[in-house]
Amino acid sequence: MFVKQISVYLENAKGSLRELVELLGKNEINLLALSIADTTGFGIIRMIVKSVDLEKTSAVLKEHGYISKINDVVCVRIPHRPLGLANVLRLLEENNISVEYSYSFCRSTLTDASVILRPSDKKACLDALKTGNISLISQEQVDEF
Repeated sequence: MFVKQISVYLENAKGSLRELVELLGKNEINLLALSIADTTGFGIIRMIVKSVDLEKTSAVLKEHGYISKINDVVCVRIPHRPLGLANVLRLLEENNISVEYSYSFCRSTLTDASVILRPSDKKACLDALKTGNISLISQEQVDEF
């Protein structure tokens, strides 16, 4: 039960993020989640789009000279309360799974938050989360947003 994520390498320059999201918007691609990690010379933009937009997004990015990659991430539903995220992370830690990065999903409710995780071992992560009765969000559910 993975969700597809697109990672884009972006020059760390004024206007480059706007240009990227403007390009996607003009091509009718809606961003459901977005994360930005920067370094001195470039940034990594991680985004979630609906599955019907994956190929189109990749093609638009390639056509305009962006380097991108599609990979699998895990999306969990976490209760909006103190220690909600900590409990999930503790479960992963107890199963020797580290989180390489994480970011929030744009969709949430008053009682739950949706969080993207990139675990060190994706299959073990899914197994641990299922054993711990942690609610997962599938690509099909993402597509319904």
